[in-house]
Amino acid sequence: MSLSFLFYASWSDWKKREVSNRVWVFFAPSAFALTTIQYVFFTPDLLWLFVFSFVFTSALSIILFYAGAFGGADAKALICLSLALPYYPMFLLQPQTVFVSPLFPLSVFSNAVLLAALTVLYTLLRNSLWKLKTGRKLFEGFEKESKWRRILAFVSGYKVDVAKLERSGYLYPLEDFGEGEGGESERKLLTMPKDEKRDEIVERVVRAFKEGKLHGEVWVTPGLPLLVFITVGLIVALLYGDIVWAVLRSTLALQ
Repeated sequence: MSLSFLFYASWSDWKKREVSNRVWVFFAPSAFALTTIQYVFFTPDLLWLFVFSFVFTSALSIILFYAGAFGGADAKALICLSLALPYYPMFLLQPQTVFVSPLFPLSVFSNAVLLAALTVLYTLLRNSLWKLKTGRKLFEGFEKESKWRRILAFVSGYKVDVAKLERSGYLYPLEDFGEGEGGESERKLLTMPKDEKRDEIVERVVRAFKEGKLHGEVWVTPGLPLLVFITVGLIVALLYGDIVWAVLRSTLALQ
């Protein structure tokens, strides 16, 4: 059931970068009903674990949502998952060597974050190929920016045409266009692009491009469809376990 809902939510997140609340309206009550039946009639001694997993996962999801770490759909997915699979379904899969957190949704989330972080490899490869193909400087016009800002842009974003930035709702500008202290036009790298300021910044960048003040491509960072990684993280957690826990366990075993 969880995989069915998450597969659909992932597809919607990938295609539109948004998920209808109807997914969670059906997912949450179904998960709650099935899990309640399981704990009340079959494993009442583990009811406390169900409650604790739900409360802890929900609190963490809400905190991360309001901190801007991920979107509302991602938070709702983890909350629903804590209702459906508060701990690893050992009675179903009977694992031999799977290592997971006692709170199973945290293992799913840990896997999702790690898998999403691996997209930096794609970003590094894309930027390296762009430089080899064009023979141009990656940060032309940003010579005044600090080395750390340029490194951050290099590992988290890439360059696209202004037209693509304008028509793509999932791309966030990693640079802004304004005036310097002397009134001259100036491009600035952004370290933390925010969703609420996206349209305003895109409008400035597009206007500068049309006025001839901005040439070439602009730095952007993609809004990752985290639900895709949560779904893959669930599959990995079910079949293999918590990647971080497994690595730590192996490291400690070697010492």
